Amino acid sequence: MVSMRRTLVAFMATAVITPLALSGCGGDEDKGDKPHAWVDPSASSSAGANAPIVESATVPISLAVTPAAGKTNVPVSTEIGFKVAGAKVTSVALKDSAGAAVKGTLRADGSSWVPSTPLKTKQTYAASVTATSEGGQTKTATTKFTTMGAPGKKTGTGLYLFDGKTYGVAMPVVVEFSPGIKKADRAAVERRLFVTTSPAQPGVWSWTSTGTQAYYRGPEFWKSGTTISVRVAVGGLPTGGGRYGDRDRSATAKIGRDFEMKVDNASKKMTVLRDGKTVKTMPVSLGKKSTPSSSGTMVVMDKLAETVFDTTAELGPVNGYRTEIQYAQRLTWSGQYIHSAPWSTGAQGSRNVSHGCVNVSPSNARWLFENTLIGDPVTVKGTEDKLDYGNGWTPWDVSWEEFKKGSALK
Repeated sequence: MVSMRRTLVAFMATAVITPLALSGCGGDEDKGDKPHAWVDPSASSSAGANAPIVESATVPISLAVTPAAGKTNVPVSTEIGFKVAGAKVTSVALKDSAGAAVKGTLRADGSSWVPSTPLKTKQTYAASVTATSEGGQTKTATTKFTTMGAPGKKTGTGLYLFDGKTYGVAMPVVVEFSPGIKKADRAAVERRLFVTTSPAQPGVWSWTSTGTQAYYRGPEFWKSGTTISVRVAVGGLPTGGGRYGDRDRSATAKIGRDFEMKVDNASKKMTVLRDGKTVKTMPVSLGKKSTPSSSGTMVVMDKLAETVFDTTAELGPVNGYRTEIQYAQRLTWSGQYIHSAPWSTGAQGSRNVSHGCVNVSPSNARWLFENTLIGDPVTVKGTEDKLDYGNGWTPWDVSWEEFKKGSALK
């Protein structure tokens, strides 16, 4: 096994909404619960009896907007919030101090309007919100506020997704935070993590126990051909402890064909499936008893055609080793890989001799390397060790019900 430092990568996404509408109501004079119109007794009895009685009522519109007028030191992540009754919000306009319009979108729950990018520091902004009733009445509320200066402490962020890339069906959306987000602050941060999928598929965010990573996945692997768009809208967002998110990140990526690798310790074989059909089997050698491979569902996190595994710094010159490796595919942060192992071909298919990696022959390693994508799932079963949650991209190693429990938004 090998330890390697992680690097942060960037990216992001947006959200749309449907605001609530209010229905009007009317009365029926025949039910006796409202006063009747006065009828001239000299008028024709038939005309008076049949004359329609029309009633109308105007529902007053209530509209309040935030940030409050005159408010200062507002975070650049601020949203234009509103509480409305008797109507629905039909337009939001936000302008900077130079009068330039700021783009944004309404939240799905109709509770606020989110700028498409963080606002500028130490700037005064003017917002105008208009609500319209079903009867056509309108009401507009305005506010003006000033943003804060650049924060002194920031939370570093990363997004493990590249714009325009194609990934495997098990690719989770992975966002990283440094330092980790504490439980009390996770709900506010999670509300600023936006994901859209086409075709639409359900999904939810779930945090690791340390709060250093949040994963997004659905109840099943993504459908082949799915487009995933992400916005990590935390630039300038208060993240707890006096810190603010360092920047917004976004990306749009594709999901490729369904390609899965299943490793069985009992048979010492890997079965490769493409679109549900077995396309190849190959012998493997897993971790020996002192350094067992982890059982669980993992994801290909990185691919290196050539690298060096060096554990001498950790284990010392006696127990450590330094070896040149080809066709390495990372599965865990702790250093478990699928890789070419020409020195163990005699044991592959019969004995476990590795330091925790999945050893395959050079030809099989090359074939896998040429056919896999980052985000392809790898399931190992039957070993002496259980995969630790968070040791790699592990959201698929728990059930959907268990995964949902990790969300900070209930």
